[in-house]
Amino acid sequence: MARKSLVGVVADELLDRIIAGEFPPGASVPGELELSARHEVSRMTVREAIKTLEAQRILSVERGRGTFVNPLNRWASLEAVLRAASEGKNDAAAAVQLIELRRMLESGACELAAVRIGDEDLESLYAHLEAMRDARGANNVAAFVEADLAFHDLILKASENVFAAVLFEPLHRILEKRRTETSKVPDIQEHAIWHHEQVAEALASHDPHRARDAMDAHMQQTLEDLKSYVLKGQSA
Repeated sequence: MARKSLVGVVADELLDRIIAGEFPPGASVPGELELSARHEVSRMTVREAIKTLEAQRILSVERGRGTFVNPLNRWASLEAVLRAASEGKNDAAAAVQLIELRRMLESGACELAAVRIGDEDLESLYAHLEAMRDARGANNVAAFVEADLAFHDLILKASENVFAAVLFEPLHRILEKRRTETSKVPDIQEHAIWHHEQVAEALASHDPHRARDAMDAHMQQTLEDLKSYVLKGQSA
């Protein structure tokens, strides 16, 4: 793997500080002199690093005033947004928005999969569901999450829409982290298994409307469980 340029290193480290909450939205970041001294690089290198983050709409440069951090909803870099969602301080909002995104995309993918899924994939789907039951019985959270993710991945692939699977691939690491957190709660596991059963049966019926409704209900339950059991008093 090629080494990052000095510009990339400085931009990444500044982004890390932004994500960590050192510079929240609306805050100004240090000037060129301070950053060049901190990183032991030229002011030109710092200037190019700032331009990199400005191009990704993470920063806004206002002449005569300074350089300011933009709110997350203005960022134009998927990688940066994923890093912020995975590592950032505004965890509650990111968790809710991730489920909102999943609801928009997965309900539609499930509708498509209902008319395209084959017998072999249906068998695999039920096998993943059985693996979830076994993992719950063995109190094996890691195995439960693995089977859960595999269930959803299979539906995305069965939709036969190449964009659906590709769009979700970068989210896998965050989904695994979120599922591990929520799946530690026995009630959430029970809810997930029941809803996965409904989704599997809907897909087996090859009824696209039933499949969409089943996945939408699953996403709604997931959101309610997140708020009730995990986020509780956190601000979303």
